[in-house]
Amino acid sequence: MRASDAERERIAELLREAVAEGRLDMDEFDQRLERAYKARTHGELEPLVQDLPAPGSTVAPVGASAPAPLRGSAANWPARIGGTATSTGAFALWGGFERKGRWTVGRLFTAFAMWGGGDIDLREANFEDREIVIRCFAIMGGIRVVAPPELNVEVKGIGIMGGFGEGSSEEGEISPDSPRVQITGFALMGGVGVDRKRTKAERRRLKEAKEAELEARRRRGLEGPDDGGSGGGRKKL
Repeated sequence: MRASDAERERIAELLREAVAEGRLDMDEFDQRLERAYKARTHGELEPLVQDLPAPGSTVAPVGASAPAPLRGSAANWPARIGGTATSTGAFALWGGFERKGRWTVGRLFTAFAMWGGGDIDLREANFEDREIVIRCFAIMGGIRVVAPPELNVEVKGIGIMGGFGEGSSEEGEISPDSPRVQITGFALMGGVGVDRKRTKAERRRLKEAKEAELEARRRRGLEGPDDGGSGGGRKKL
């Protein structure tokens, strides 16, 4: 999406706050500010402030035991929408293809597999537009699409002597800020499957966050209510 003058000025103000707080030195501030005023799209603006907290906020010190902030599918969805597509299609014939990691999905992405297979991983991907269509055609082959639980995905494909539909799914609430991805196409004597699951790294971070929360509750339970002075209602022997 194209950036406005007001949006460029908002990013510039965030950079000024960051240099005032000592988070950026003057050379890096000058470089980012110049890029901000030259930016034409949201995809060019957002990376300039992604590593900066909100002005005046506090963050955990380096080496703190608190789990790292969530990334991947738990990252800020608006920051992952926009920019130039790095891939708009994939093809496999007696072989395979793979799209995974940090890549930008085109607003129309077409995948074809015949006597072969392919993997399309959307868990860490960016998206060219808020509305994305992924067309999957599998003939005596298979295509697997993996999406984070929070992504808004609609499956509309047809299976002919094969299968086209959703597979395994982890629990998660669809984010209203996520792009809308429609997966369509057909499978002939083959299959197209759509799984909803988090990355191993994200599952580990969620586990660490849950363990930290349980430990904090346990400590509060051990401290119990204030039992000083009056003895907390204990019986005297």
